[in-house]
Amino acid sequence: MIVLINEIIKNLDIKKLILHEQMSESTIVAVLLALGGGFRDAYSYNIRGNVFANAQTGNLVLLSQSLANLNFYAAFKYLLPIIAFMIGIFVTDIIKNKHRGNIYIHWRQIIILAEIIMLFLVGLMPKSMDHWANITISLACAMQVESFRKFMNIPIATTMCTGNMRSATEWLAKYYNNRKKGVHDLKDRNKSIYYFFVIFTFCVGAALGALMSNVIGIKSIWIDATLMLMVFVIMFRNTKTN
Repeated sequence: MIVLINEIIKNLDIKKLILHEQMSESTIVAVLLALGGGFRDAYSYNIRGNVFANAQTGNLVLLSQSLANLNFYAAFKYLLPIIAFMIGIFVTDIIKNKHRGNIYIHWRQIIILAEIIMLFLVGLMPKSMDHWANITISLACAMQVESFRKFMNIPIATTMCTGNMRSATEWLAKYYNNRKKGVHDLKDRNKSIYYFFVIFTFCVGAALGALMSNVIGIKSIWIDATLMLMVFVIMFRNTKTN
């Protein structure tokens, strides 16, 4: 792990960390979104009934299990976050198509602003509304994962890690195999490092989310909203509409 961190520090371009032709695809935005993604997952698990609201695989499994057991109430409970996630994807694409040419605000900023509002509302929901809080988080995560799909020209997810782990290991294997053949392609290695860096950032966010959930409680999600606000402000540096 120490070797990996040293590689990350050595290979990160500080200018690229701060500046990028498209700020929504910059490393600093990736870091903030990954921190927020990890924080959100830990929050929903620790505060909102031991549910991982970022991804829907678990909900699909529990939905199928509930249907198999003829427990239709539980099935409906797990179905709602799945529907919310799908709605989030659908709404995001509508906003993207409608505001793609907007010269005053980037369409991704509209998504981030919606996320901030949703996360703020989650912080106002009492424990009796845990299910609705998880639905709202699922909606926010869907909008984020659909809007921010690439950083530094590398496809990366900021609300889940499975795909990132696969890609990181794949690029590492390519680098290893090419090196055995006498080909030293640092691009493959650097891509792997970048993926591991985002995964590490997600884990830091999850750890922070767990700690703050224990200390602050329900309103700790506002820390996540603050991270999204930082993304919103940073993106004003650039108004390209791709």
